[in-house]
Amino acid sequence: MKLKQLEGLLGGLDQFPNPKVELEQYPTGPHIASRMLFTAENSFEDISNKVVADFGCGCGTLGVAAALLTLIRHVLSIDIDPESLEIASLNAEELEVDMDFIQSNVMDLRWRGSTSLEVKYGILHLLNGDIWGQVYTIFLVHTLGQIVDTVIMNPPFGTRKKGADLDFLNVALKVASQAVYSLHKSSTREHVKRTALRDFNACNAEVLCELRYDLPKLYKFHKKKEVDIAVDLWRFVPGKHQS
Repeated sequence: MKLKQLEGLLGGLDQFPNPKVELEQYPTGPHIASRMLFTAENSFEDISNKVVADFGCGCGTLGVAAALLTLIRHVLSIDIDPESLEIASLNAEELEVDMDFIQSNVMDLRWRGSTSLEVKYGILHLLNGDIWGQVYTIFLVHTLGQIVDTVIMNPPFGTRKKGADLDFLNVALKVASQAVYSLHKSSTREHVKRTALRDFNACNAEVLCELRYDLPKLYKFHKKKEVDIAVDLWRFVPGKHQS
């Protein structure tokens, strides 16, 4: 699929009708999402025939992009907000892509280096054709740490909870076996790189490009109609897990 075609399809996705400020919910625009996934696949082959996990998936833009872009083994989209997962599932259904949706706090996940994935008292949403199921139980997937190849995410920038973006990154680097793609404010570039390499056991941290994040006026405290924020598209390579 060509970049412009991917961007066009993502532009038609539904987004948050009532975004939650405490979760820093902002839509990932089609321009940024398409370029993130297109780069991950065409420059590094980190998407095709891989298992991809979308952390804090929101309305599912990144996961849908991964599923649309190429032949993919599996997409896991994870978010703490059930309303966002409902929208994400409808977006996936509209574009006829198969994805799994897990309601969970990303911080509660323990994957790579463990024998199982455990989402305590979580909800596993399965979208399979026209069948929509919910399982209220403990969801275990054995050896998941060996099959999650790539994590993609647009984490909270940390304006409501300081360091939230790095909390996401810390978990992502424990989950992914191949690569992590993430967006962070360009103003935090040196801090993000230093923390990833020194504290999170990444063996490589590279800014692939600087993008412009068009932040729309979504909340009452926003004064401007739109704010343009410089963000970095990062590719991190996880180090070997130390058990």
